[in-house]
Amino acid sequence: MEYLQSLCQQYAQIVNGKPKIEKGICSVEIGRNFHLTIQGRESKSALPAGMTFESLDAQGNALNLAEVVVLQEELPGFIYALARNGLIVSAIHNHWVFTNPTILYVHVQSVEPPLSFARKFAEAFSVLKH
Repeated sequence: MEYLQSLCQQYAQIVNGKPKIEKGICSVEIGRNFHLTIQGRESKSALPAGMTFESLDAQGNALNLAEVVVLQEELPGFIYALARNGLIVSAIHNHWVFTNPTILYVHVQSVEPPLSFARKFAEAFSVLKH
């Protein structure tokens, strides 16, 4: 458990996020901060950015997952950066209608060492406006 805590802390530091371990899953919340309205009402809860790893094997590989809300104009650069780093983009979709600005949710996945995933993801995340 101590190893998992240390690994989760390092994982979070790479992306400047807040780590949490629950049921053997390391999750990291990453900040996205821009003004968003849904149906004319301000929303902070619709701005998720986070990543997890779980199912760490003896070789040090884990299932790495991430979900990030992106502005429509950020999408091409973000997808390019993810692909350049060999990460799988498993979904791009909206959750909400009548948003201002238009936002999309990007899901990313890989099986590899968690810190490797975190570095690749951090590089891609850096192209987003903060």
